[in-house]
Amino acid sequence: MNRIDESRPFIPVRIAVLTVSDTRSLEEDRSGAILVERLERAGHHLTGRAIVTDDITAIQRQVTEWTQREDVDVVITTGGTGFTGRDVTPEALEPLFEKRMDGFSAVFHRISYDKIGTSTIQSRATGGVLNATYVFCLPGSPGACKDAWDGILALQLDYRHMPCNFVEIMPRLDEHLKRSGK
Repeated sequence: MNRIDESRPFIPVRIAVLTVSDTRSLEEDRSGAILVERLERAGHHLTGRAIVTDDITAIQRQVTEWTQREDVDVVITTGGTGFTGRDVTPEALEPLFEKRMDGFSAVFHRISYDKIGTSTIQSRATGGVLNATYVFCLPGSPGACKDAWDGILALQLDYRHMPCNFVEIMPRLDEHLKRSGK
């Protein structure tokens, strides 16, 4: 089943981390800090970090900017996935996705259920592809960020992970843009 093929090289991925919050600063952003620490410890590169308010336009602007850069392969957001009136991250990003990643949400909820039970239904964690860049929207809690990274992203962002991983298909994410006359 899941395994790391040590005969394959590790390929670092370039990741930007966005915290969506009306109240946090970078100094107080535990969830963003956890993601940065884990991605760097894994050997990946942090290519951007920011905080924006719970505002659809601000979220879209920052994520779109990053997904248009050559040095960003993945964007991970944290915050704004709940049900309160200010939680708008899925509303901001899902309409922009070229492809939705329903399996990310399903696996996240399975992992979360094992930790917090039915409370997992209060999260609208989601993922997709935008401008040939993976985008993952995580809840704002440090525990949820740990679960998503440790249980899904650490493996899928490792080229050595078998039987398959996100890294090996990165070069083909924009195939639809390269087709001529179709």
